[in-house]
Amino acid sequence: MSPRDFTLPAPAKLNLCLKITGRRANGYHNLQTVFQIISLQDRIRFEAANDFEIETKLLNVSRSGIDTSLQQIDTSFQIETEDNLIFKAAKALAEYTGTSPHGRLILEKTLPVGAGLGGGSSDAATTLLGLNALWGLNLTTHELLPIASALGADVPVFLVGKSAWAEGIGDELTPVSLPHRYYVVIQPNCFISTAEIFSHSQLTRDSPPITIARFLKVGSGNDCEAVARKLYPEVDRALVWLYQWGPAKMTGTGSCIFLDFSSKEEAEKVRKAVPVEWTAFVTEGLNESPLLAAVADL
Repeated sequence: MSPRDFTLPAPAKLNLCLKITGRRANGYHNLQTVFQIISLQDRIRFEAANDFEIETKLLNVSRSGIDTSLQQIDTSFQIETEDNLIFKAAKALAEYTGTSPHGRLILEKTLPVGAGLGGGSSDAATTLLGLNALWGLNLTTHELLPIASALGADVPVFLVGKSAWAEGIGDELTPVSLPHRYYVVIQPNCFISTAEIFSHSQLTRDSPPITIARFLKVGSGNDCEAVARKLYPEVDRALVWLYQWGPAKMTGTGSCIFLDFSSKEEAEKVRKAVPVEWTAFVTEGLNESPLLAAVADL
């Protein structure tokens, strides 16, 4: 019997590095990156219904983000556009299985858009797993992966639910066990266009590949960061500020920057010093997504 009313998390990620090792004939770039699952998350409520409906509620994340203390903003709206990844995920799953879409989905949106935290991709992965349960489809993760890959390069890592080394266009995943760390994440007041970054003439596109072992030993940088800092001075300013405490980085091609710490207390100390003009929070690195346990409980 299918569950009729449940809530699943849609956790965020950080890209601990991003190397661009080449460009394909179709314009896509060959990448090497490390996806770190983090505790900050959206949530999606799934309710049985005859019709299909998606609603979004915008939430505030506390600046102390590990406990994810949320307050609802007085904003709630229906999603009508087919550009929305939740809608696309539901449509793709329905077409793949020959199912008529049904159910009510309520997205509690915490993760900022265009920040490099993978919020839309994570929402899509959670939608696939949630509707798989709500509709009683009983598809395996392996069966859902082609649908996830077609939705976007970041969706598979959230579906698999493990922090991972990624190659190809970011969809060739190898799970990795990362050291337990806490992260201060700062979102400057700007929105970065991924297309603008990847089409820029000064973007490095020929970095020498590295191995997982080398990354785990010495780390690596973000090839998109130099272009982003030139195009978006607010990102540069935030990186300069955070660099007081260590080698801060930009995550993916989003505007968020981060720095890791060995303890929550150290991270909180830095977060409290962040200028109030920027959104900042502390989050915990996870090797396994809380989505996996939540789906197993269903």
